[in-house]
Amino acid sequence: MTEPAPGVPAAEAGGTADGSPPEVPDKPFPLFSTIFVLRAVALMIGLGVWQLDRARQKDALQQVWNHNLDLPVTAYPSANVTDASYMFRTVSANCLTIVGWRSMAGRSIDGRSGWRHVASCRTGAEGPGLLVDMGVNDMPVDRPATPTGVAEWRGGPVRGIATTEPDQHSALARLWGKMTGQPIAPLQLMIVSQSPAPGLTASAIPNPQNIPSNHRSYAVQWFAFAGIALGIYALLLRYRWLALRRK
Repeated sequence: MTEPAPGVPAAEAGGTADGSPPEVPDKPFPLFSTIFVLRAVALMIGLGVWQLDRARQKDALQQVWNHNLDLPVTAYPSANVTDASYMFRTVSANCLTIVGWRSMAGRSIDGRSGWRHVASCRTGAEGPGLLVDMGVNDMPVDRPATPTGVAEWRGGPVRGIATTEPDQHSALARLWGKMTGQPIAPLQLMIVSQSPAPGLTASAIPNPQNIPSNHRSYAVQWFAFAGIALGIYALLLRYRWLALRRK
């Protein structure tokens, strides 16, 4: 060990008052903050993996669309209204009685934005019933100025492309449900009617190509965030350890 210069106290020369070397703590990094950072990094990596999974789902959806779009007409699966194998297939059903209407943002077959009108129907079979997108106009059904077209349609035979009903839950909410063991119920199939109700314009034909496909770029971002967080925290730990050694 290097001796302190003559006349300089040992404590000022980097040692202790009795001349012994400085003590370095046995635990040079904080435990709880390290656990917090590692959990945050694990979450970022998990979100990146989830985005990759969503990208694979989008690719699979495109394959289903390519396969089912040209298949012959089949009956709406009233016994299993969440059967994804019917996605993008032309199906037929009979709306015996309309029990309610829902309106939400949509787009017509000619590309105009507006309000799409979805009818909830009884079919005579047990189960949740039938959802039919009957077309688009420029106002929701719950306004007094509702055009007579929606009110005049009382149900009957319908035919159109099968898709899923509009999702009222965010993708993150569904992911959280899976992680916590309380998954949200799958979406019900809905028919986008080829023949709109009087006064409405047919809704756009469902096409997965219209769904934004930026999941892989989001995954890269989450993985990059995880790497940056780990790198910054490692530098902070090294700086703290070096600072402790200089004491």
